[in-house]
Amino acid sequence: MDYLDREGYPSAAQKFASEANIQPTSSVDSIQERVAIREAIYRGDIQSAIERINELNPMLLEKDETLHFALLRLQLVELIRSCGLTSTDDPTPAINFATTELGPRAETNPQFLEDLERTMTLLMFEQKDLPPQYATLLDRKLRVDVARRVNEALFTEQVERTKTKLSLLIHLHVWAEQKFVEGNKELPAYLRFWHVLDNDNQGNDHDGMQSSGEAATMASEPAARIEEV
Repeated sequence: MDYLDREGYPSAAQKFASEANIQPTSSVDSIQERVAIREAIYRGDIQSAIERINELNPMLLEKDETLHFALLRLQLVELIRSCGLTSTDDPTPAINFATTELGPRAETNPQFLEDLERTMTLLMFEQKDLPPQYATLLDRKLRVDVARRVNEALFTEQVERTKTKLSLLIHLHVWAEQKFVEGNKELPAYLRFWHVLDNDNQGNDHDGMQSSGEAATMASEPAARIEEV
């Protein structure tokens, strides 16, 4: 399931989930959105890919500066490619982009600066005269590599958000169950979260949850935490 989800096969993932009687890891829409981002990078439309990433996960590129720089650097490569690599072509758009978008980021990061300088070197040669170590920057494999990193980051963030939501839901359930206990109200056994866990732990008494450190911690969530859920 993870493979089908990660690699962008929504129809196969849905069918697999149905036949295996399990829940899909991601929604079809989120898988399709990641596929659209990957395809945009494959065709060199990096600006569109960045906009889609920000719509799908607004915090991803802000948190992952290395990934953001890789995308911007690829965008610079595509600009240089579109400007052409002959003595009669105008490199101004690529220079302006490098100055405004990559320069400020490279000032505080030596690796970014090295990558930027190496990329700008493309402007010093005509395409037919490019040394092998610089010609690799124009290889389509760079698009594939960046697309893979973006897809992996989006998938990982999505899985982590799902885990966080599940954790918050468990905290909320245990908190609500504790309120029932404190109010001397009877909660149906099938709704008792700790009843299920107790059965797995060789029949420990449900009332034991009040003396359990983990249960007490989960049940004493601050009001702000519950409101967040």
